[in-house]
Amino acid sequence: MSENYPFNDDNNSHNNQDSSVFIYENHSDPTKKKKHTGLKAVAFVLCLAIVGAGSIQVYKYFSDSEIEVSEFSNSDNSDSSSKVSVQQGLPESTEPDETETRDIPSLIQIASRSDSKYLPDIVDNIMPSVVGVASTFEYTPDYSSMGGWGWGFGTPQQSETQEMRGTGTGIIMSDDGYIVTNAHVIYDESEYKCGEAVEVSVVFSDETEHEAKIIAYDTETDLAVLKVNETGLTPAEFGDSEDLRVGELVIAVGNPLGFDLFGSVTSGIVSAKNRKIDINEKSMTLIQTDAAINSGNSGGPLLNSSGQVIGINSAKMSSSYGAASIEGLGFAIPINEAKIIIDDLINYKYVKGRPQIGITTVDVTESVSRYYDIPLGVYVQSVQKGSSAELAGIQKGDVIIDIEGEAVTNATELNKIKNEYKAGDTVHITISRAGEDITVELILQEANADNLTENPLDNESDVDEN
Repeated sequence: MSENYPFNDDNNSHNNQDSSVFIYENHSDPTKKKKHTGLKAVAFVLCLAIVGAGSIQVYKYFSDSEIEVSEFSNSDNSDSSSKVSVQQGLPESTEPDETETRDIPSLIQIASRSDSKYLPDIVDNIMPSVVGVASTFEYTPDYSSMGGWGWGFGTPQQSETQEMRGTGTGIIMSDDGYIVTNAHVIYDESEYKCGEAVEVSVVFSDETEHEAKIIAYDTETDLAVLKVNETGLTPAEFGDSEDLRVGELVIAVGNPLGFDLFGSVTSGIVSAKNRKIDINEKSMTLIQTDAAINSGNSGGPLLNSSGQVIGINSAKMSSSYGAASIEGLGFAIPINEAKIIIDDLINYKYVKGRPQIGITTVDVTESVSRYYDIPLGVYVQSVQKGSSAELAGIQKGDVIIDIEGEAVTNATELNKIKNEYKAGDTVHITISRAGEDITVELILQEANADNLTENPLDNESDVDEN
């Protein structure tokens, strides 16, 4: 939308000042007195006429945005005159050309694709494919000392089990009830360590609520698949996230702050296509946008200007990042990457080809290291039967301090290096056992539905599966 800045009028009045005419009278020549008086009167009248015309012209100049001024020529041809067109005080030679005076398109217009649709049409089309996801978690507060955190060095003192409820957003993928959302919507591993939700339901755009089953989820990519026993649903149209361009218009739909604001729509532009960030100690490659994404938007669609889903909203970074205050940083999982994970979760209940060691661990912090006189690293809490770890000779109580020559002090570092390899690859792991460093050779197995272990400590805090 072009903005027309008004021409600033000077409203100062131009008043003619009264002038006193002093006529010198020569009493010795009365006839000349009369003659000069007549000439001076004529000159005075002409002067007034010129001044008056000038005042009117100045007034017109400040009053009109476009005027026509006649300039009298000093040539012999007194009838000839030249006309100058003036627009907002500019002569014709400096008049803006067509490219400067055309309407400037809006941000939405210049950021939209060539096959874009009207925003209201996009919203109308996507709303039947957006659902609210409500998850119920069971949480048992642990008020014990260090022994209650899964180390086995004390007796836990636990209170009664409590329930928590969380909400998010989902996208209908098929007319027979498959729905995709974020893993953290139905699996809590960060704040309260609740683990998998004990009950999940979805709310459709017509406000009906249906029980949902968790098909599978992957915390590494923050994706989960749900299923409702319904048919005839309206699936969303999925696009190609590789076609995105930085600066392109995107629209986010979700349920911020619960279902009271169901189906809220925000818009923005793409800031980056492949932004690498760490979320909940996991490295992810995401689409960055300034479209407002708030708590409850997780799992909702990020759409291009054609109304196609090109991302799954996953996170928002706000408040502060280091020493800087920030706002308006939203992130979404690219749909091209998500499709591969989703297909595996539906068909196999796990992500194929992902390597697994077969252990549950807890990080050895500096305080724990000093208290128990063990090195910084990853404490092995349990070893899965028949796993790569068991076959390599890793035991409960070992502390992993190195993998492939790189020191590790926590499970995040261990997993990051491990995930650089694929199932079937051989890696060398150094463990500390009873004060002695031992290096073992381990063949990574494929993580699958059979060897994905449940936490033997009932999902107590700070326990990781590797």
